[in-house]
Parts: sequence; structure tokens; C-alpha cells
Amino acid sequence: MKPSETLSGPPAEDIQSLFQSISSGYDTANDVMTGGMARLWRKKLVQRSQAQPGDAILDCATGTGDLAIEFAKVVGSQGEVIGSDFCQGMLDKAPAKAEKNGLKIQFEIADATNLPYEDHRFDVVSIAYGIRNVSDPVKALSEMARVTKPGGRVMILETGDQQNPLLRKGFQFYFKYIVPRIGGLITGQKSAYEYLQKSSSKFPSQQNFIDLMNQTQSFSKCDFISLMGGASFIYRGVVNSPH
Repeated sequence: MKPSETLSGPPAEDIQSLFQSISSGYDTANDVMTGGMARLWRKKLVQRSQAQPGDAILDCATGTGDLAIEFAKVVGSQGEVIGSDFCQGMLDKAPAKAEKNGLKIQFEIADATNLPYEDHRFDVVSIAYGIRNVSDPVKALSEMARVTKPGGRVMILETGDQQNPLLRKGFQFYFKYIVPRIGGLITGQKSAYEYLQKSSSKFPSQQNFIDLMNQTQSFSKCDFISLMGGASFIYRGVVNSPH
């Protein structure tokens, strides 16, 4: 993606409605579709974030709270974890999951493109499988960086583009034909998963996503690692110190 190009995501209202429609079966569908790998990848993101006990964490598009829960396990009772989402139906399930794990997490409604938090509040700000579904990904990345302390990390987990040609065909078949069927059977909303598959296939990954991060001019360093040969990627941006 060229620096002059901008990337527009879907209308916010459409995404709210979509996730509301699949919220009841979202966790089950996600586990079945990824074979449980998404759980391991969230743990890997937390490790790469270098979160420490006592840190303040914001997890954007937290959904039902899985990534926020992983962070809360690391930062402990002296830390602070906020899980935000702009879909109430997804958030409704999160508090009970945190409580079941014996964790204190604050869940609240917030839009990643307009975060209601002061500058430099958090040590780590994250988003997992959410950045491609915001209306303005670059603005969301800028907002995430704004509320992160200088030297803190913005962490993104997102689907990607498989590089091996043979594996790519297999992944494309699985996500195009199998995932919507699984999602449809579990949630009754096959069309929602067809949309999510299409949004994933069109979204920039690897260096193209790093280019999006660099458009914000908010990061002193950006890097990424590949998961399962490109099924997903973890991106990390270290937030600039003020000049």
C-alpha cells in the first residue's frame, strides 16, 4: 500500500449489527474454526507485548474478553486491564468469563477510532481480529498509540496471507467454504461468517500492514511474526517518545 493511499473499513453500524447477531455462539465457533489455535496465539501476543505485573492494559474490540483475560493473568492484582468493545452483545458475556477465572477486568463500551482515555495511560494496547473491521484502521491505530505510554507497545493479532502456494490454496478453500458453514451451524448466521472471510482476504498483511502502522507516524519501531505459516500475524509497534 502506498503512503498516499487510505484504507476504509466497513460502516460501524454494520459491524455492530453483525457481531450482535453472532455473539451467542461466537466463542464456540471461534474455537472450532481455529482448532483452539487462537487461544495459543493470544498467549503468544501477550508474551511479545512484554507486559509485566502491575502494568495497565487496554484491549480494544475485546469481544467476549479472551485477550483481556490473558493479559490480566500476567499483570496480576496490582495491574489494570480494561476490555473495550462497541458491541454490547459481545461484551455481555465477558464479565462472567473474567469472574470464572478469578480476575478483575473492567469492561466498557468504546469505539477504537475514538477512545475515551487520556494520552499515555496504558503500557500496552491490543486488538485481536478486530482492526480489519473498524471503519478507519489508520485512525484506530493512531488512537491506540495515543493512549499508550511512550515506549509502550501496540499489539495487533490479525489474519494474514499464506505465502506457500500449496498451503495458500488450502487455507483459501478452508476459510471460503468451511468456515462459513461451521459459523452458520453454530450461530445460525452463515452470511456473517461469509462477510468476515471476505474482509480477511482483502485486508493488508505483513509489510503492507506495517505500512498502515507507519502512516500514523506514531511508532519508533514496528515488526511482525507469522503464525502457522501465515494463517495469522502478530504485529508490534513501539510508541514514539514525545519530541
